[in-house]
Amino acid sequence: MLSLLETGPVQVWLCGFVQYTNLWATAIGYTITASTSMVAVKRSNCFHSREGDEKCEFSNNLFMAIFGLIEIIFSQIPNFHRMWWLSIVAAIMSLCYASIGLGLGIQRAIENGSIPVNHFGIDTSGGLDQLSRMTKVWQILQALGNIAFAYSYSAVLIEIQDTLKNPPSEKITMKRATLIGVSITTFFYMTIGCVGYAAFGNSAPGNLLTGFGFFNPYWLIDFANICIFVHLVGAYQVFCQPLFALVENWVERLWPDSRFIHKNYVLTIPTIGALQMNLFRSVWRSLFVTMTTLVAALLPFFNAIVGLIGAYGFWPLTVYFPISMYINQQRIKPWSLKWILLQILSITCFLVSMAAGIGSMKGIFEALKHYTPFETRY
Repeated sequence: MLSLLETGPVQVWLCGFVQYTNLWATAIGYTITASTSMVAVKRSNCFHSREGDEKCEFSNNLFMAIFGLIEIIFSQIPNFHRMWWLSIVAAIMSLCYASIGLGLGIQRAIENGSIPVNHFGIDTSGGLDQLSRMTKVWQILQALGNIAFAYSYSAVLIEIQDTLKNPPSEKITMKRATLIGVSITTFFYMTIGCVGYAAFGNSAPGNLLTGFGFFNPYWLIDFANICIFVHLVGAYQVFCQPLFALVENWVERLWPDSRFIHKNYVLTIPTIGALQMNLFRSVWRSLFVTMTTLVAALLPFFNAIVGLIGAYGFWPLTVYFPISMYINQQRIKPWSLKWILLQILSITCFLVSMAAGIGSMKGIFEALKHYTPFETRY
């Protein structure tokens, strides 16, 4: 953004700081999302077992605790980055719940016969669904943050590239993979977004699959929400492994003679075999997951939190630093036409991120007015 800082150690430090804090924030978002999906399963089963006679509301605290416990166990696995099959499982889970959501949304939209709202969203002139114009603006800005979160793939781009083997060159593979990946992602996001709005109108939930819980076939919706949970169990670790490595490498350099930090113990588990355990790694990773779960439990606002995370990481990681690196790599002259266009793009995305962040913060403040920690039910 007009080269606010000279290229060098300061930018490297800033990029690392934003990236690592964004990874932690994403882990919080994943904890909220996973628990929300499991609450949707429980509500759906409750509603259908009681035939809608009783109110089915549940706290997501228990599911957050279960998710956190699973992540504590998974975080102790050494060489987690070598589990190549994890990406395949994640891709299958993503395809399953995205396809189910898309199919159910199309079915619901066809049953409706028409979109249950005007094309400009919630009416601000009157009626049961009326909102003030400013509230509508805040919600639009928060939605921009949700979109930014969905497209902030840059957080793991370097980790993916680091696992590639030559030939072909990493540059060729990454270009092809990025083009295909972003194209497929955009297709699903745009289609599901439009179909979800056609299906639910103003009542569209932040997590689309949680809105189908009272409809049949509810077992299919439960399966889709379980796919989300399974996907996020692995995705959580993918995002947190760089954070674990950062702290552990720093501590090892700081105290090179500490047995607590460096000593490894062999733990034999029946049917699994021998595992190397490290006391510091076990304690540190367990504390990290516990703290992350606690923060998620204190702020379980799906849309607002996801929007804030997206707004925080989108501009610096997906726009500003990549553009700065491209300008330096290609040696684009300042104030040339290409340089000006790139700066306009960067400034525009910066303003969008700022607006999305403000909208998401407003959403959090509004939610806090009606929220009791650890007691709110859904």
